[in-house]
Amino acid sequence: MTDSRIVVVGAGLAGLSCARHLHAAGVEVEVLEASDDIGGRVRTDESDGFLLDRGFQVLLTAYPECRRQLEYEDLDLHGFYPGAAVRFGGRFHTLADPWRRPLAGFLAALAPIGSLGDKLRVARLRRRLLATDLDAVFSSPERTTLEALKQEGFSSLMIERFFRPFLGGIFLENELETSSRMFEFVYKMFSSGSTALPGAGMRAIPLQLARGLPDNAVRTNCRVIELQTKKVRLESGEWVEGDAIVLAHAFSEGFQLPSGIPKFSWCSTVTLYFSAPQPPITRPILVLNGEGEGPVNNLCVPSQVAPSYAPDDRALVSASVIGGQAGSHDGLDCDLESAVRDQLHGWFGPQVEKWELLRIYRIRHALPSQSPPHLEPPERPVRIGERLYTCGDHLDTASIQGAMVSGRRAAEALLADLASERAG
Repeated sequence: MTDSRIVVVGAGLAGLSCARHLHAAGVEVEVLEASDDIGGRVRTDESDGFLLDRGFQVLLTAYPECRRQLEYEDLDLHGFYPGAAVRFGGRFHTLADPWRRPLAGFLAALAPIGSLGDKLRVARLRRRLLATDLDAVFSSPERTTLEALKQEGFSSLMIERFFRPFLGGIFLENELETSSRMFEFVYKMFSSGSTALPGAGMRAIPLQLARGLPDNAVRTNCRVIELQTKKVRLESGEWVEGDAIVLAHAFSEGFQLPSGIPKFSWCSTVTLYFSAPQPPITRPILVLNGEGEGPVNNLCVPSQVAPSYAPDDRALVSASVIGGQAGSHDGLDCDLESAVRDQLHGWFGPQVEKWELLRIYRIRHALPSQSPPHLEPPERPVRIGERLYTCGDHLDTASIQGAMVSGRRAAEALLADLASERAG
């Protein structure tokens, strides 16, 4: 198929995944990226020796597509502690995975984050999901996550103190309106593998994908402003033509997206990064706000997970706020920083006064909304017009897994069409 040439618009995980599969099949591919670098929503900035992911993100190593496409050893993965520290009643209470930390898991049964019956229901849920394949998960009756948790029998205390901040930080909405299918998928992934950060930051994932492409296959600073059959026009005025176009993004500031791309809303988030003289927590653990007060939903110290995230003499603290608006404004940033510092001062004491704000990321398009009906059918079509395809996590699961799966699906559909045309 070396006589075919495909244009992929967008160098996020979906676009890079699609391009890799096309290239592996012998198809010439050109990837056009509007911004100054690849990765889409999975990018990392360097600042004074710190690695700042654009929004708090992690890699779930159990993702099947990541296992299929990525070389984990080359990513230099560093795992989180299998559990969480829940802030409640003026203290931190550790909820550990009893299968990976048996003693800590036994002690967690005594923590005032839900009843003993709730802890047994967690074990039952874990056992059921580990025994359920993904096809069954995505064909199960669909409801909201909150309704699913109640149906499982979890108490309101367990939901409010653990599930709401934990799942809120994953789905970036704290009403737990996300599809129960997505909840069960994510919970199965957490139970099946580890939660990790690459040593070079989350940017290591798109960089590894891009290494599977020819050196000149990706062009950055190439914003598309017009789409026609088998060609696109760049902001510079240049027309780029191909045998087919793949739109590897879910929104555009440059041109109107075709009607074949499904409409949906976005969840937003704000991440604040601080430089601290010493880490406020010593374990590589996720901290959850189980008190339901204050702007911070979850916190971690990435440099305790992967030391390369900070200089040797400093610690990097990440605090996440759900639903913050993306527009940056000095006054808004100052107000938010003040509110976050006040909350964390209550958690960690006077040491917070010595923390230096490194950066605030206000991310409006952080994650596609996944409220029911979320996946009907489980995988949305990738063919949307004549010689026109699309991919992105809005078409599958809103996750790293979903982005990479959709990219592969778009490539497979396109390759099948090319093969069919040649056979005909």
